[in-house]
Amino acid sequence: MKTCIKNFFDNEILSYLFFGVATTLVSIIVRITIFYLCKQELWATALGNIAGILFAFFTNDTIVFKQKRKHWFKRLIKFTTARFITFLLDLLLTFIFVTSYPHIIGQFVGDNLNTINTIETIFAQLTIIVLNYIFSKVFVFKKH
Repeated sequence: MKTCIKNFFDNEILSYLFFGVATTLVSIIVRITIFYLCKQELWATALGNIAGILFAFFTNDTIVFKQKRKHWFKRLIKFTTARFITFLLDLLLTFIFVTSYPHIIGQFVGDNLNTINTIETIFAQLTIIVLNYIFSKVFVFKKH
């Protein structure tokens, strides 16, 4: 069993997908919790992304891409910059589909804002996982 787990996490793509899902769950849980508590979709999106970015950096740096501790701060800056780009995309999608035009999704769910926010969140996170892998692989965690 231990060997299977080790082999799983030694596979970069499987490991990335596992921690991508974990990161997405962290982000979604924080985001939806904040939204339910204060009904501020942009703040919820921002705090969810911050929690996800920090969780993702540490798991990607140490487990997925197995980087040496040297130059970790430089990687953190690159990683944060790349994630900031997808964060802006996330904010834009939230602004369009939850804040400005909630009826686009709402027409299918009785215009329930909580459901609209949840659907948009899941769609945005799936798109962001793919983009974040590309950014991480190409720009941040290079093999030396």
